[in-house]
Amino acid sequence: MSDRCQILIVDDEPIVGERLKAFLEKDGHRVETFVEPAAALERLEAKDFDILISDIRMGEIDGIQVMAKALQKSRRIKVIMITGYATLELARESLTKGAFDFIAKPFKLKEIRRTIKRAVESFEQNAQPAANRAAV
Repeated sequence: MSDRCQILIVDDEPIVGERLKAFLEKDGHRVETFVEPAAALERLEAKDFDILISDIRMGEIDGIQVMAKALQKSRRIKVIMITGYATLELARESLTKGAFDFIAKPFKLKEIRRTIKRAVESFEQNAQPAANRAAV
């Protein structure tokens, strides 16, 4: 099985999405980034993603709401929550509501890579990632 995944990144700080996209595309992933959570929600409705990486604190729609919509559409999507306001309470809330992992900002790109690798390994126990399904 290929490790390539369809990844959606939602962060209201454009630089975060840009850096993650460039880094993850080097690993062969197909990545889309959004700074507006509402636009990301529309894209989630239109396309299947394997992994959602979302900031928690963003304007009117927060990352917890984006995660809820993503999980409502697909129980197999792995959600990685990122935030600059990391607290134990916020981490616990994210994980109880279905997040695969929770990573505090500033993070190292290799930390994101390790988390995605774990998510891919969990797919191996289930179905193939959307990137591979689309290629079939």
